[in-house]
Amino acid sequence: MNRPSTLRRILTTDLPVLLIVLFAMAPFAWMVLTSLTPTAALNATGVSVSPSGWSLDNYARLLQQTSFLGNMLDSLIIACGTVVLGLAVAVTAAYAFSRFRFAGRKLLMLQFLLINMFPIVLLILPLFVLMRKAGILDTHFGLILANATVAIPFAVWMLTSYVGAIPKSLDEAAMIDGCSRLSALRRVVLPLTMPGIISTGIYIFITAWNEYLYALTLGGKNVRPVTVAIQTLIGEYQIEWGLLAAGAVVGAMPATILFLLVQRRLIGGLTQGAVKG
Repeated sequence: MNRPSTLRRILTTDLPVLLIVLFAMAPFAWMVLTSLTPTAALNATGVSVSPSGWSLDNYARLLQQTSFLGNMLDSLIIACGTVVLGLAVAVTAAYAFSRFRFAGRKLLMLQFLLINMFPIVLLILPLFVLMRKAGILDTHFGLILANATVAIPFAVWMLTSYVGAIPKSLDEAAMIDGCSRLSALRRVVLPLTMPGIISTGIYIFITAWNEYLYALTLGGKNVRPVTVAIQTLIGEYQIEWGLLAAGAVVGAMPATILFLLVQRRLIGGLTQGAVKG
């Protein structure tokens, strides 16, 4: 009885999942192998699968002959600034939408939803004109504001559901004990919504880190994020595939490391929040 069920599970579940994982990871594996293959060997024989043909030459050229580290610093400043601004606005807005009933509440929530339905390209020209008049074009602050226009609507919707799941009686009990509204938000609501805040912050960081259109049109000279820097590695007459792959691998590392570091805390926070709720 066990053999048919085990064989059926392997054929219907394990093998399809394995094929899907291999299909999804194959481009990333090929990119890493390309970055480890020296340019001469890459042009002569193609990507080297054997470790004997691997080298860190592409990474050395990327860090020594280009300004990629400075570009990563630009992306880090923009992404972290977008997280701070996005969460500061989204947490307070989500608390207001979930705790208060006021005229136009549903209309404002609908507007946050409608903003995400429009392509980002439509916002580039108005933002370009506004930032040029304000003198913040091609600056970190300008790109932080631009990325916040995309991150805040989704963050507000996501955090509103988290805050709405917390009973209002907890806020009222804290205010009866002497807390103000902001103190109740800080001491009661924020600890319980920390899993949602962490997951929303990760989403905002990855979105801002991988953003390309705003970085290309609203920056690019004084401030050049990683996405634009990788594009500049493509030459006019030839493409340094090894250098390009190395830039893609290095550019993807911060977001990957962040997710790996926060993953355990995120799962633990979800369990703790479920018990407290």
